[in-house]
Amino acid sequence: MKASALLMSSAMLLGLAACDTAKQTQESGTQATSERVTNMASMEKNGIRLTPFNDSPKNPEAQLQLKSPVTGSTVPSGSVSFDYDITNFQLTKMTGGMHSEEMANSEKGQHIHNIVDNEPYTAHYTTEFTKPIADGQHVVLSFLSRSYHESLKHRGAYDLRVITVGNAAATPLNADLKAPHLFYSRPKDTYSGKDAAKVMLDFYLVNTTLSPEGNKVRATINGTEFMLDQWAPYMMEGLPAGQNTIKLELVDASGNLIPGPFNSVTRNFTLQP
Repeated sequence: MKASALLMSSAMLLGLAACDTAKQTQESGTQATSERVTNMASMEKNGIRLTPFNDSPKNPEAQLQLKSPVTGSTVPSGSVSFDYDITNFQLTKMTGGMHSEEMANSEKGQHIHNIVDNEPYTAHYTTEFTKPIADGQHVVLSFLSRSYHESLKHRGAYDLRVITVGNAAATPLNADLKAPHLFYSRPKDTYSGKDAAKVMLDFYLVNTTLSPEGNKVRATINGTEFMLDQWAPYMMEGLPAGQNTIKLELVDASGNLIPGPFNSVTRNFTLQP
């Protein structure tokens, strides 16, 4: 009887120890995840704070493929028809996570950002749509977007190509798609109420990476310069009411602008608290 009781007591102690170890491991993993996010340090100048974040829901298997217009094709003048294949990503679904509550969020859910010649994007919630594009050659960037307009940044989530609409001679284009490119995405238009407190800065890079020792994005916000050395969305806080201006430039390690038709872009947006 004593031996049996001793064995039972030992088993209970071992079980408790195993549970405690599992709990410690779980807590340690949670803490490590939190540290990975919070260690992405904020930058603050002249009352403007920029904080990078990487804790949005991940969709590493999401894939976007533009079926038409095909690369290098010529399509008739007027509205251009776009047709995509999308896998492992649901358009019109609301993206989960904390950021869906703290920044401007599309009521229509997840979508495609379609950018022509680095002009302001159009958002699309179906895989087929038409869009008016002027005659000439154009660079078209498409990528998958969370409902709060943050881009998915892995290789399969975007498409970049040149198309010709109508008369190619109208606006000839000289763009090397193998060169480094910077495309502007957010912010855009007007933010009001709680959406004006935290505004996301997001851009898209092709054929380049950012690092403290290498290429960077120089973001000049209302005249205040920030050097961004990681490709991530940034939460902007402390912006004044009214019109705000952002200039983005893709620069090398010495701060020189990298040649390219889209690597310097300036946009205005408005806050209405």
